[in-house]
Amino acid sequence: MTRKILTTAAAAVALGTALVVAAPAGAATASGAADAPTVICDNYGLQAGLATKVCATVSGDGIEFTGHVGLAGPPSPGSPLPRPQQLDVLLTGSVAGGLTLGTTQQTLTFQSRPVRVEGVHGTVPCGSTVHASFSVASAGWLANPVTTDIPVTC
Repeated sequence: MTRKILTTAAAAVALGTALVVAAPAGAATASGAADAPTVICDNYGLQAGLATKVCATVSGDGIEFTGHVGLAGPPSPGSPLPRPQQLDVLLTGSVAGGLTLGTTQQTLTFQSRPVRVEGVHGTVPCGSTVHASFSVASAGWLANPVTTDIPVTC
């Protein structure tokens, strides 16, 4: 039993590391419309027994937040796929100082395919810092939000 728990924990850490998208740490910069958007996924965590992360796509002074849910590790060989799980997800975004960029709240069914939650975006003043939070809860599992704070320089 302990070996199985350790194997599952190691798989979760490996997957969590793989979930982080390669992007410059810290500031998101855009020097013109010709630049490709920068995607930053600073943090990931385990929520409702699943791997979750929150990302920001920055293009100039525009920003879009997304939440991602996936398996915390591969199923054991020969085991059936996980049972469908009802998840309550909440994605929020704001600018430091109080301006809200929006909230997306929904209930979705998760089985084994990764899920992406969208719907929070906006235009922010250059030099501002934006904050995103993504939480996932399920029966018997409380939300443990993953967050990120990103300075936007234009």
